[in-house]
Amino acid sequence: MPFRPTGIPGLLIFEPKVHGDERGYFFESYNANTFREEGVDIQFVQDNQARSTYGVLRGLHFQAAPYAQTKLIRTLEGRILDVVVDLRKGSPAYGKAFSIELSAENKLQLLVPQGFAHGYSVLSATAEVMYKCDNFYNKSSEGGILYSDPALEIDWGIPLTEAVVSEKDKVLPLLADVQHNFTFQ
Repeated sequence: MPFRPTGIPGLLIFEPKVHGDERGYFFESYNANTFREEGVDIQFVQDNQARSTYGVLRGLHFQAAPYAQTKLIRTLEGRILDVVVDLRKGSPAYGKAFSIELSAENKLQLLVPQGFAHGYSVLSATAEVMYKCDNFYNKSSEGGILYSDPALEIDWGIPLTEAVVSEKDKVLPLLADVQHNFTFQ
């Protein structure tokens, strides 16, 4: 099976089958039929790509419903620590953070359902990240949680004193104060 559970309902690790030989490798990073056969039937409508240098920390971001986004995240170059926080009221994992290293080498991808805040830190000299979304970007629905919220106990894999964080991300609310409209189904 290409999907591995994470212990958080709906949050899955996708491990594509990589075919390698002396020429290099080939793999399908996404195939709608493969996903559908595993019970994951999502229509992606937007691809995003970002390049960052070591120590950049992006997040934790979300879009509120009805513009919430499911994301399929992978790293094309370098290494990141991908982090999500479950914001679905009623979820057994509400307020819990999950992290995983995604890299060009391990080719793992994280399938993040709607209702999670998402962010990542760059662990390598540079990293290029690509993610698919099932809903279009909508500025008016943006939200987030402060990356350094002590209640989340997130180890970003980099010294926070060296983190490169946007001014917008430095003033996001704590989990206890965040406003959102996500519910667990």
